[in-house]
Amino acid sequence: MLFHLLEKPHAASCPERAGFRASWFLVASIVSNTQDGPSIFSTSRRRPTRLAWLAPASLVAGLLLWEGLARKAGLPAFILPSPLIVGQRFLELARDGSLWRHTLVTLSEILAGLAVGVTVAFVLGYLVAKSPSLERVLAPYIVASQSIPVVAIAPLLIIWFGAGTLSKVMISALIVFFPVLVNTVVGVRSVPADLHDLMRSLRATRWQIFAKLDVPASLPVLFGGLKIGATLAVIGAVVGEFVAADQGLGFLITLKRGLYDTAGVFVAVFLLIGLAMLMYSAVSLVERRTLRWRNGPEA
Repeated sequence: MLFHLLEKPHAASCPERAGFRASWFLVASIVSNTQDGPSIFSTSRRRPTRLAWLAPASLVAGLLLWEGLARKAGLPAFILPSPLIVGQRFLELARDGSLWRHTLVTLSEILAGLAVGVTVAFVLGYLVAKSPSLERVLAPYIVASQSIPVVAIAPLLIIWFGAGTLSKVMISALIVFFPVLVNTVVGVRSVPADLHDLMRSLRATRWQIFAKLDVPASLPVLFGGLKIGATLAVIGAVVGEFVAADQGLGFLITLKRGLYDTAGVFVAVFLLIGLAMLMYSAVSLVERRTLRWRNGPEA
């Protein structure tokens, strides 16, 4: 197929057509490679139907075990509340609207922090992947930014950016930054050099190489980093709310803990778990839609 493309006399005279043909060659080559064996980034939606009951069954079993342990231990509700008490507390907080208000605040911080962190990490990661000299300059600072626990620098960010939403967004973006950056560098550098030579031989522009080669070929690895970042964004927002906040699920946990309302703490924790699962599922859905070609038309 490579020689068939190079034999076309008009391919080298039209960068747009060259990029189009090269992108299809890229897709064909990647698909042929992924068909050789299973991939950890597989986006196929085919699942054994006989195993679909495992997730709800394990959830029910966990709740029953929790209920039995709470009754058997005979501990007061402020130490170990039962699932029924937690459910009642959830309904109470949901009725007065405070639960949804705190949830929306935390969700907005998560989404904003994820957007900022992913954008900066992708741009910087692409530049680092293309420039080894830039990597040598920035590597010490990037590693240093991740060697310090977020809890340690969260007070500094709150001092610099205030106790409002901006500081939580910055903390969330900081914790998202590193995994997305690393996956971007790995994904861009994993593009075969032969494909770059092909694009250059077809006189593709830098933008065509970026849009039709580098991004599509590195998307599976990029989505892996985005999944990690989506869940870490939840942690970043909550850490900021723990340090200084007057709203959000992290603030709600701190408030209920001070009141010995353990059931309320469980409600906020379960909502955070739900938000993390929602973010992960959203990224997985986008991944399946975007990389549907990896598994054929039936995926």
